[in-house]
Amino acid sequence: MSKSKERIHESNLRYRQSLGQNFIYDDNLLAELTKAAELTEEEDVLEIGPGCGSLTKHLCGAAHQVLSVELDERLIPLLKAFLAGQGNWRVVQGDIMELNLQEITGELRKPFAVVANIPYYITTPLIQRLLTSGLPVSRLALMVQKEVADKILSSPGREGWGPLAIRCQYQCEPRRVMEVPAACFTPPPKVDSTFILLSLRKEPAVKVNNEGMFFKTVNAAFALRRKTILNGLCAAFRAERAEAAAWLEKAGIDAMARGEQLPVEAFGRLADAIPDGR
Repeated sequence: MSKSKERIHESNLRYRQSLGQNFIYDDNLLAELTKAAELTEEEDVLEIGPGCGSLTKHLCGAAHQVLSVELDERLIPLLKAFLAGQGNWRVVQGDIMELNLQEITGELRKPFAVVANIPYYITTPLIQRLLTSGLPVSRLALMVQKEVADKILSSPGREGWGPLAIRCQYQCEPRRVMEVPAACFTPPPKVDSTFILLSLRKEPAVKVNNEGMFFKTVNAAFALRRKTILNGLCAAFRAERAEAAAWLEKAGIDAMARGEQLPVEAFGRLADAIPDGR
């Protein structure tokens, strides 16, 4: 039994399924994940969900400074005891979805990396928050549900292509690093996981006039998945069919196409074709 697992066992702490607590104790796997995150000794890290601190210890050995955010207050004393010798680590207790991210990361070197074993129930909203927060992030190294990784890495015409994939590919260069079977976790989840790396682009994948309009257009295209993009635009922008058809024509897109068929570039053209103020 690993020291981390032993500490959890001795504390009689029960894993909380409601918080998505599935921990990894295998040091060899943790070392692989740390290496895959491509950290440098000069780089700082925001770690989300340190759990019992097994991965945190490896991160402290690879990075300049590590800031961990842990929701479960029961784990804080265990973390502090386990990582007491790590002079480059500190912890904040709280909900990553509610904390002021700019404030808590204020002392980290810029840009910094984000490493997280994300509870499955907040995966999409957390990625969305990190990518829209304005934080100076270099990359996201994330353990996510395999199904979510497949969506992020999807492409036009394939199952999973949608707003999450477009958001991630617009702002990042995502790649699959490692498949992690459920048996690697304690307790094992019901699904397998994937460790992915999302390196932030210096410039978005496509240049658009209005980024807010771009994402509004993407969401409109997928709001009515079984309908054509023309129908989606009419509903989202409260536009007449002729008006929406004119936007599509200007962008060089077939009015009968569906959102799942269109590449990121097409959404960029369409967003630019829609007048400001819509």
